Amino acid sequence: MSTAFENISPDLIWEVTRTQNAFLTKRKQSGGMQFSRDPLNLLNKHSRKYAGYVNPQAIGIQADSNTVKMITKVAARANKPASMYHESSFSASTPSRKLYRAVVNSTAKKGYRSDLRAETVARASAVKLSQKEKKDKVQKTKPRSAKARKARLEEAGSSA
Repeated sequence: MSTAFENISPDLIWEVTRTQNAFLTKRKQSGGMQFSRDPLNLLNKHSRKYAGYVNPQAIGIQADSNTVKMITKVAARANKPASMYHESSFSASTPSRKLYRAVVNSTAKKGYRSDLRAETVARASAVKLSQKEKKDKVQKTKPRSAKARKARLEEAGSSA
């Protein structure tokens, strides 16, 4: 949903498409909340700041078969849809801190949407956490006070 003309303002595009677009999801059950399914929207929140199809520079972080995929929009290639996006992938074995550093270095530190630094790292963290294998944890609780005394007495009585 990118523009074909350079002379159209992103603000104008937002004003025209903010009530109706392919990415908009409205929920009446949740008090009229509006969400976005735009792949370049970090928070999935329907707002001008996070709308990837409107902004000439946009960042998207997605899960992709056990990897974290970062997509950035190249503003210079706005009229070339096939090559408009730059993709970087980070494998599952990439340490978390290295992933966050790479995401920040490739976006905010280069002056590319530095206002989305925290949101980008949070999204990368959530994707990385979702790909982590869950461990079955069975915690055995220790008996406290009266129950503990009773258990000790039973152990002492059975061993004697």
